[in-house]
Amino acid sequence: MKRERLDQLARQVTLDAGRREWIAVRIPFTGMVLGDIPLAQEADVDLSINRARAAQPGWAALPFASRAAVFLRFHDLLLQRQNEVLDLIQLETGKARRHAFEEILDTAVVSRYYARRSEKLLRPRRRKGALPVLTRTWEVHLPVGVVGFIVPWNFPLNLAMTDAIPALLAGNTGVLKPDLQTSFTALWAVALLREAGLPAGVFPVVTGEGPLLGPALGERVDYLMFTGSTRTGRLVARQAAERLIGCSLELGGKNPMIVLEDARLEDAVDGAIRGCFAGAGQVCVSIERIYVHQSLYEEFVARLATRACALRLNAALDYSADMGSLTSERQLATVEGHVADALAKGAKLVAGGRRRHDLGPLFYEPTILTGVCGGMKAYAEETFGPVVSVYPFAKESEAIEAANCSRYGLNASVWTRNALRGIRVARQIRAGSVNVNEAYAATWGSVDAPIGGMKESGLRPRHGAEGILKFTQTQTIAAQRLMPIGPARGMDASFHARWMTRLVKLLRHIRVLG
Repeated sequence: MKRERLDQLARQVTLDAGRREWIAVRIPFTGMVLGDIPLAQEADVDLSINRARAAQPGWAALPFASRAAVFLRFHDLLLQRQNEVLDLIQLETGKARRHAFEEILDTAVVSRYYARRSEKLLRPRRRKGALPVLTRTWEVHLPVGVVGFIVPWNFPLNLAMTDAIPALLAGNTGVLKPDLQTSFTALWAVALLREAGLPAGVFPVVTGEGPLLGPALGERVDYLMFTGSTRTGRLVARQAAERLIGCSLELGGKNPMIVLEDARLEDAVDGAIRGCFAGAGQVCVSIERIYVHQSLYEEFVARLATRACALRLNAALDYSADMGSLTSERQLATVEGHVADALAKGAKLVAGGRRRHDLGPLFYEPTILTGVCGGMKAYAEETFGPVVSVYPFAKESEAIEAANCSRYGLNASVWTRNALRGIRVARQIRAGSVNVNEAYAATWGSVDAPIGGMKESGLRPRHGAEGILKFTQTQTIAAQRLMPIGPARGMDASFHARWMTRLVKLLRHIRVLG
């Protein structure tokens, strides 16, 4: 993408009249400068939120069909212009193009789903009233107001858009704070939304340092949507709780995969390659722990190592790479630290384990470890890189127990020829999403169903009905007719109590009314 276009995107950032510093965004593949992004300040957050708050009543007053049309046009434009943003995603994150394409696909699917389904999900619903026939009651969903979106660097298009889409369709406005490393992708997406017809002020963007802008957003918006680390998620949740506003969090994971003795071995190996090394392992739902039945263990490890060593690593802006690079020096240091710590404490390196300076500054080989145990960083801490530990098990119950032995509960995977058995095992795993004979794409792609985390992996899921209703306030409206709930004028209170007692007893035996 030309530097002039990047400068144009950067000028979309909502800034007040004050002087601003700029920071260079570097390409993970090469370390060269991609472009410069402004460092917004608290005053810019104020300005953005004021604009969004001023725009919200008019946006919410539009007919739903008018709001939905914006996102259907966005869906079409995204698919038409995908090559431009695929380049940008790769240049900002370092991921392979095939993994960048997953962002295009999911963002388009989510946009279409909510554009077509949101009106039905949000429509007022009749509820049983206090007194049958006499009380008419409705459940209504109203927009919360202005939503703050704090999004990470690993899915710069998808996570900037797929939570915002339902929030905006529900009649809210929002303020987007992308990660500095991937701000250009987010700005490109917002520019495409505006081209699709999103009114000015509905979704402004501020770019800058998270520790400054995140708390500033939290002090002023009506709802917070955060995707990132569990440590930062706790801070976001604490701030939301102090202000008594809602929040939704997708946090860390140490995701397990179970390969039962009746699994198709080659299919399981294929699934592990996708699940462990997509996005160089920098995916919230990546597999980092694999439990393989002892009858398959040796062959599984051998085949997985062969496949991992054969993966093509490069920085090409095309579909030739199987895996790209890591995104930052900080993430590379974490990966190297986890592997070095495990090997120093007795783990065995089966494949990978090397930094690839010959390919670029942040490339690291797909890495497989065995013999990882408690006391090693790679055992329980989220690595968030192309590193996986493989363990044998003898009994199904042992694998389930091991899979659940984590403070996280985001995603899991089960492999078996018997789908019913896989579902039975899945229901025993404490994770927000469990895939049978798939690593993560089956649950993630089922956008009509919620996806989120248990335990320390998050609060309030995305996707499905919950993915839009969380951005609303529930209101109950009840209209009483013919007679009041309490004693009618002139009615003796004791007579009213006896009459109501008989009515309640009667309703106990009438299912339709009571």
